[in-house]
Amino acid sequence: MRKSITQEDSFGCGVACVAWITNKSYKRAKKEYFKDANSASIFGYLCRDLVAALAKAKKQYSYKYVKGRLRFRDGYIIFIKRSKRYPAGHYFVKTGKGWMDPWINFDYRNAEVNRANSGFRKRLPGKPIYVISPRV
Repeated sequence: MRKSITQEDSFGCGVACVAWITNKSYKRAKKEYFKDANSASIFGYLCRDLVAALAKAKKQYSYKYVKGRLRFRDGYIIFIKRSKRYPAGHYFVKTGKGWMDPWINFDYRNAEVNRANSGFRKRLPGKPIYVISPRV
């Protein structure tokens, strides 16, 4: 099974999720699929930006707001709601190993000091509000 992909920018969790889906490195996915590469350091990306990046990789995805409970399948990207723990929200990818988290050791109190590590979680650490899923 593949290793997790670590985000290399403060707001690069979306890039890492696209890298996982496309089986590319973080740097290569950022360079090839995202228009404004600086957004990963300054603001982050919206769901529509991830869908556009995946389209450049010839992957047909769409996004929608999550209402109620859904069953998430492998390859789905989830954006969780902003919270005290995740002040900007956070993207995760559903995989066969669980949820791929591009910054599993994130601590909002020491985010600038803490070097990002990625890994897999059994459960999402927040409420999913958007799902980016393959179009059928």
